[in-house]
Amino acid sequence: MDIRIEQECPQCGAPITIAESDRLLSCPYCGVKSFMQSSGAFRYVLPPLSGADASTPLLYAPYLRFKGNVFLVNEAGITYKVMDTTRQGYDLTGLPPSLGIRPQAMQLQRLLPTTSGRYLRLTAKARVILKQAVQVLPRREKHSVQEAVTLAKDMIYIGSRMETISHADRDHFLHRAFIGETVSFVYLPLQLTDTDILDGVTGNRLLTREQAVGVPLRGTPFNPRWQVEFMPTLCPRCGWSLDGEGDCLVMTCGNCDTAWALGQRDLERIGWQMVAGDRGTALYLGFWKISAHIPALDIYSFTDFIERTNQPMVARPEWHERVMSYWIPAFKLRPKIFLRTGRQATLGQWRLDPEDGHVVPNLYPVTLPVSEAKQAIKVILAASTASRKKIFPFLPEVRLQDITATLVFLPFVDKGHDWYQPQTGVAISKNVLRFGRSL
Repeated sequence: MDIRIEQECPQCGAPITIAESDRLLSCPYCGVKSFMQSSGAFRYVLPPLSGADASTPLLYAPYLRFKGNVFLVNEAGITYKVMDTTRQGYDLTGLPPSLGIRPQAMQLQRLLPTTSGRYLRLTAKARVILKQAVQVLPRREKHSVQEAVTLAKDMIYIGSRMETISHADRDHFLHRAFIGETVSFVYLPLQLTDTDILDGVTGNRLLTREQAVGVPLRGTPFNPRWQVEFMPTLCPRCGWSLDGEGDCLVMTCGNCDTAWALGQRDLERIGWQMVAGDRGTALYLGFWKISAHIPALDIYSFTDFIERTNQPMVARPEWHERVMSYWIPAFKLRPKIFLRTGRQATLGQWRLDPEDGHVVPNLYPVTLPVSEAKQAIKVILAASTASRKKIFPFLPEVRLQDITATLVFLPFVDKGHDWYQPQTGVAISKNVLRFGRSL
C-alpha cells in the first residue's frame, strides 16, 4: 500500500498530498510542475501528537522502509515476493520493531530543516531489509538464504541500488535481485521526560529513562543533505513544458518529441522509439530495450540466445546479425507478471520494428528506471530458458558488456479486461497494471 505525504508547493506554498512513489510534484493551485530530487533516500516523519507539551524536546528514531519486488534464483527455480516493510533502524530496547500500519494509516510529513528536534543515527544497515526478505520467502528457499545472511559481504548498497554476492553465497543461491524498490526513512517522534520515553504519536510510555541508561540519546541536528530539491520541468532543448504524471520517471516534450529522465544533477535526454500502432491502439506501454553481450554464456546475437536457452523454435538466418536485446517492462508489475511480460517481449522481439518516437496522448508513465531494468536482465534470462542447467549455473559469472539502452513504447489494444500487444502476444490485466502504480 502506498503512503501519503504532506508536501508544500515550492512555488506558492500550497499544501499538497502526494504518494510515496511520486517524483513529479504538480500543484493544483499555481499549476507549476517540479521534479523532486534528493541526494539519498527520502525522509518522512510521523505527525506528533497534537497538544503535546511544547517544552518537552522531541527526539526522532529512524525506521528503514523498503517496498519492492524480491527475486531469488537457485537450482530449484525462481522465487519472488512483493515486500512492504518498515523496520526499526536504531537499536533501543523498547522501541516498536516496526511501525505497523501507521505509515499507511496516517499522513506523513516530509522532514524539513524547520522540523524541531534532533535525530538518532541509523544503526541498522540494509541487512535488516534482507532479513525481512528471508522471512517472507517460501520455506523451501529459507534455509539456504538464512545461511547467506550471516556473510559479511552480503550487503545491499541502497545509494547505488546494487548488491554483491560473495563466492560462498553462490553455493546456496545463484542470483538475487531487488527490482522496483523504494527505500526511504520514516521517523518516529519520541518525547523525553525526566523519567520516561514516550511515543510522540500516541503519548504512550515506551520505556523508562532508567532502561535507556548507557544508550546515546542526544541525537544530531538536521543534515542539509536530507533536504529535497526541486527541479523545473521545462524541456532543456526547446523550453517547452514537459508532460508526465506524478509517479513518472521519464517526461516527454510534445514540442520537440524528446524524452527526459531525472539525472544526478539535471534532466538527461534519453533515446526513445515506438512501434507504430493502428486505429485499434488504445495505449502505449514502455519497455527498456537493453542490448548487451554476455561472454560467460556466449550470447551475442538473438540466434545465440535462442540456442543457449534451448527455445523450441528454429533461428532464422537474419537473426545471426541481430544483436541480442532484453525487453524489460518500464513500469512496475507483480513479480510473476513482470517475468512473464519480460520473457514474452524478449522472445517476440523479432516481430518488432521500432521507429523514431513522437509524443501521443496515450503514453503510459515510465515508473521503472533503466538502472533497475539492467538488474532485471538475469532474472528475465533465467525465466526465459527452457533448460535450467544451461543457464542457471552460469548466472553468478554473467557480466553485461557493450550495453546500450533505449526506451521503446509498444502499442496495446483494449481486450475488455486486458491490454493486449498484437506482435508479441503480451497480455496484461488492467487491474494488474493499475495495481502496479502502488508497488
